[in-house]
Amino acid sequence: MIELTQLSGKTFWINPHQIEYIEKNPDTTLIMLSGKRIVVLEGVPEVLGRIVAYRRQIGAFKNEE
Repeated sequence: MIELTQLSGKTFWINPHQIEYIEKNPDTTLIMLSGKRIVVLEGVPEVLGRIVAYRRQIGAFKNEE
């Protein structure tokens, strides 16, 4: 799970494997596999960095290298 921040300032954790794609318009919006849209304070590079760090932590890259 990665930690993100809602526009209200409340932090929450989300499973990055459920993110279908990310939009920047101008806020960062996560579009989930379920179709739900979640707007976060973090920018796209920060979200991507947290996803990569999470995947490294769980060993997801071992089979991808």
